[in-house]
Amino acid sequence: MNPPEFPPDFVWGVATSAQQIEGAANVAGRGESIWDRFATKAGRIADGTDPRVTCDHYHRWREDVDALRWLGVNAYRFSIAWPRVLPTGSGRVNSLGLDFYDALTDRLLAHGITPYPTLYHWDLPQRLQEKGGWTSRATVDAFLRFTDAVTRRLGDRIQTWVTHNEPWCVSHLGHEVGVHAPGRRDPMAGLTTAHHVLLSHGRAVEVIRRNVPGARVGIVNILMPVHAASPSEADADAARQVDGAFNRWYMDPLYRASYPADAIADRMRAGHLRGPELPFVHPGDLATIATPTDFLGVNYYSRAVVRSGPDGRPEAVKQAPPEQLTAMGWEVHPPGLHEVLSRVHRDYAPPAIYVTENGAAYPDDPQAGPSGPFTDTARVQYLHTHLAEALRARRDGVPLQGYFAWSFMDNFEWAEGLSKRFGLYHVDFRTLRRTARESAWYFRDVITRGTLAEDASASHSRRTM
Repeated sequence: MNPPEFPPDFVWGVATSAQQIEGAANVAGRGESIWDRFATKAGRIADGTDPRVTCDHYHRWREDVDALRWLGVNAYRFSIAWPRVLPTGSGRVNSLGLDFYDALTDRLLAHGITPYPTLYHWDLPQRLQEKGGWTSRATVDAFLRFTDAVTRRLGDRIQTWVTHNEPWCVSHLGHEVGVHAPGRRDPMAGLTTAHHVLLSHGRAVEVIRRNVPGARVGIVNILMPVHAASPSEADADAARQVDGAFNRWYMDPLYRASYPADAIADRMRAGHLRGPELPFVHPGDLATIATPTDFLGVNYYSRAVVRSGPDGRPEAVKQAPPEQLTAMGWEVHPPGLHEVLSRVHRDYAPPAIYVTENGAAYPDDPQAGPSGPFTDTARVQYLHTHLAEALRARRDGVPLQGYFAWSFMDNFEWAEGLSKRFGLYHVDFRTLRRTARESAWYFRDVITRGTLAEDASASHSRRTM
């Protein structure tokens, strides 16, 4: 037998978020979130669905923890719904909301599964949005009250905390281009939101450490390598611009206490800023954002290949044929994970790194093989090739301590609704029955073995549940 290639203390997990799986939108005092409201607007969700029920994890959490135990994971990354704990965003704490996470935490621990909660995964209470949302500095203070309430209740059992998931999505998709909640299309709103989210992270680190002695605290960024479509200077500059807006705008404040000067100049040329001074940055903010943390979570899905468009702005170039794209239209590019992890280690040097999301959406083929509708060879191959790159990064000295597959189960995939399936577990949204896909069996086998075979087909055998 091959010796284990991942160390015995490697963290193996799967990831979800509250808005995407919990459902129970109006149960036990939960308030309305911006995604609850956003989904009521015609044309916002691709398939016309909404997150009121989704996977109904709120009522089915016991069987879901049993499924986690079967997978063999030793960690579970989930998020805590802000409107379930503070229905209006601030004010009185809803003890029934915290009761849910209290019970979930105890059951996870009883099964030897370490909770890795994320405090903010995009479900801002709607009442706060009506007061300005993340464009208002007051929301930073509201987030601290939420953080305090949650960590006081759960901090006696949970040591590892993530403040935010993917600030880029919150700011750019939600406030600059408007395809995510709350649906704003205002570049300055996007920049202001990015800063306030990062500021709330820095301030929350202190709150968590005060309430949870010995806590390990980090943040999760979505990152991608950006490649120029050609060797031309114009295309190289297009790649620099995208890298600055997507990667460095969210990494430099955390590790260098500054925003990248070239990206600020790009915003000035685009007319989004009047000058190099950022009006939303107050004295001391950048030092707070750069408060040292214990780890960085990296979410990786694909790369970007860009060129300089006719108007001089960067534009994406599709590099892969359709059969090499996921259902989201994203290129499958495993070496990009190694590239991202290596760059983070080289340029920012966080003390520890986790891959906190990595996965792919594919449609189910009812005729595909002996496992019926739950054979998902493409997803198995995706996981296998990306795990190989994660292992290569470890061998190259990257302090990678864990890997969380996205996602534990099919869910409400934001603006795509229920139409895009990322799950290791298939969910029948009519009956809510969960069934392990081939990829779940594969992931289980990798965890059990602690190693990767030469190819995915050799590392597991297909089974039916």
